[in-house]
Amino acid sequence: MTMKKTLTLTLLLFTAAIQAQSKIPADFFKNPLAVDLVLSGTFGELRSNHFHSGMDIKTQQREGLQVLAAGDGFVSRINIQHYGYGKALYIQHPNGYTTVYGHLQKFSPAIEAYIKKQQYAKETYEIELFPKADELKVSASELVAMSGNTGGSGGPHLHFEIRDGQQRPMNPNLFGIEIKDTQAPTVNSLWVYPLGENAHVNGSGERQRVKLTPLKDGSFKAEQVDACGEIGFGVNTTDKLDGAPNNNGIYQIDTNLNGDNIFQLNFDRFSFAETRHLNQLIDYEYFSNNKSRITRLYVQPSNPLSVYRNVVDKGTINIQDSLTYLYNITILDFAGNQRIIRVPIKGQQPTNTITKNTKETDYLVKANEAFTVEENGIDVYIPKGSLYEDTFLDISFTGDTIHFHEDNTPIHSNITIGFDVSEYSEESKEKMFIAKLGYRGRLSYSTTYKKENRFTTGVRTFGDYTLASDVKPPSISPVNFKDGQWISSNENLKVRISDDLSGIKSYRATVNGKFILMEYEYKNNTLTHDFSDAILTETENKLKLIVIDNVGNSNTYEATFFRK
Repeated sequence: MTMKKTLTLTLLLFTAAIQAQSKIPADFFKNPLAVDLVLSGTFGELRSNHFHSGMDIKTQQREGLQVLAAGDGFVSRINIQHYGYGKALYIQHPNGYTTVYGHLQKFSPAIEAYIKKQQYAKETYEIELFPKADELKVSASELVAMSGNTGGSGGPHLHFEIRDGQQRPMNPNLFGIEIKDTQAPTVNSLWVYPLGENAHVNGSGERQRVKLTPLKDGSFKAEQVDACGEIGFGVNTTDKLDGAPNNNGIYQIDTNLNGDNIFQLNFDRFSFAETRHLNQLIDYEYFSNNKSRITRLYVQPSNPLSVYRNVVDKGTINIQDSLTYLYNITILDFAGNQRIIRVPIKGQQPTNTITKNTKETDYLVKANEAFTVEENGIDVYIPKGSLYEDTFLDISFTGDTIHFHEDNTPIHSNITIGFDVSEYSEESKEKMFIAKLGYRGRLSYSTTYKKENRFTTGVRTFGDYTLASDVKPPSISPVNFKDGQWISSNENLKVRISDDLSGIKSYRATVNGKFILMEYEYKNNTLTHDFSDAILTETENKLKLIVIDNVGNSNTYEATFFRK
């Protein structure tokens, strides 16, 4: 086939996929679980540094529920990792959409056999596979996996996504997957922000909480806001669905000024490339200090989020002296339940204004310029665009430690911190790493790159960073067997591993010199080998397990067990 014909065919296929998705199919996808769907997490929910890209479906507080293909198609990707989605399955459908199933316990027999074959061939538990279209075909409602709690899951559930042809996650509710919801969203607090240089709210240049009075019809009336200049609002709001106590995310927020729409936030679809900009949507400083998210109802400069709609003047309001305004906020869930907040605003110049407190330091970092600083053998490089706005940073150096501002300012892309380690011996450097200093001086490993006399790490969180040393190897202990024991009735072989400082980097287990697959569950520090893999054929079995931490400390555990 010529290049021209290939290009033409590719364009035709792409056009067909786009056309297939121009109208969202509301009756193609089926429920991925054979139980009533109750959610612990909704699409677009505000999470740490990202929007939630699917729905978290409750699995009755247990693992092992049957996970069903939401539609006809084929398994296009399998990703197994210790963190993130854990064991995850991706199904490509003929209408151009992809469904994703995460935190799985295990897969259907055919899929499990396909994966195990590749894991043993590559001698690794973590693996990413891309089966061909004719290898693992599935039908709607066919068993594809069992629900679990693998990866970064905080409890047993199924993470379920629907992605479009560009792999952008979409709200599964749009496809007719219904979740019972008769409850209106909850309004926890309302805030107003002076934004312009001379703007004020109630005589202050700082954000102000606005008192709300609930009315009989379920709406809220806010106390009058006296302001002048450019201002914007923010709201802390959540939603509860029927059958669960979880505080979930909302679907849409609309605002209008004197009857004219000026802003909408809508969670129908977003892209993974933009999701970290959530830190511009929320008041990050408030979240850092209070662990509660205020959603800004206006668009900050340089914020590219696609979840905004119908925005006029960035959703802000320019308040003129002596004029009155009525600002309305409507918060909706997908079922159409809503809460309305009505805010009266009066333009008024104050007699005395409390200006916004901006702490100036020696280090002003401009968002659109790269920045470097070096002292005490520690250097920092902040690339252009790492910060969302020009910011004074609080930076100080003490010995091998840098105080690198406070975690009340978001970082978008990696900032590099480097340490000169030339004064240390080669032996010492082998066991050293860069660590973040946490609560009560707790050290946490920051991925450390070593090149001769310089260590570097990339960070996306402000805080204190230092050099640390780890000379203690990981610990290894058997869980369900002992050396020299008969364990014919065991379904698996379980070992506990841990490292108290730099953390586990890798492990490898063999029996009678032959690789065996062991699944690492970091949440309970266990390695598990499933005897159903059926690779052990001897009665006497010599286990050898090697575990290495992030600085190269190694520990080896050996034992003999017997099976018939």
